[in-house]
Amino acid sequence: MTKTLKHITVAEVETLQKLSIETFSDTFKDQNSAQDLADYLKTAYDLSKLTAELNDPNSQFYFAYLDGQLAGYLKLNLNEAQSEQVAPNALEIERIYIRSAFKRHGLGRFLFQEALKLAQKENCSTIWLGVWEKNYPALAFYEKMDFTHHGSHSFFMGADEQTDLIMVKNI
Repeated sequence: MTKTLKHITVAEVETLQKLSIETFSDTFKDQNSAQDLADYLKTAYDLSKLTAELNDPNSQFYFAYLDGQLAGYLKLNLNEAQSEQVAPNALEIERIYIRSAFKRHGLGRFLFQEALKLAQKENCSTIWLGVWEKNYPALAFYEKMDFTHHGSHSFFMGADEQTDLIMVKNI
């Protein structure tokens, strides 16, 4: 199976929006109310918000393909684009989102390795991310990638305040 990565351009914002909504919904719809999920999706994946993020030079988006089929995407943040400052000289992995049909094919590891390459290219000393405390498969994956628990912050799924664990990996 061939895994490839392609930088996402503003011209592809609608594809990014559809993929974001699909992957986020598939992952979290069973653990959240329909209203909270709908409210979150409307705000987080608004076309103007995604366009602004794509235009930010400190944020980078990549589509992931498996055998030529769109399988997911990666969003990385540097400097002030990070959702918070966890460590000096850090790179944030904001999203590793994979379509359900493409999970368990090594894409998460592939996207993580690509994030690591970019972090090294940017001379970052730390990679970090926030992951919902109840997203057990993701927590297990990041622990396998040698991330450690570093703290937590609030994440709002609509009106529902949830806890994201901050996971850090020194490189």
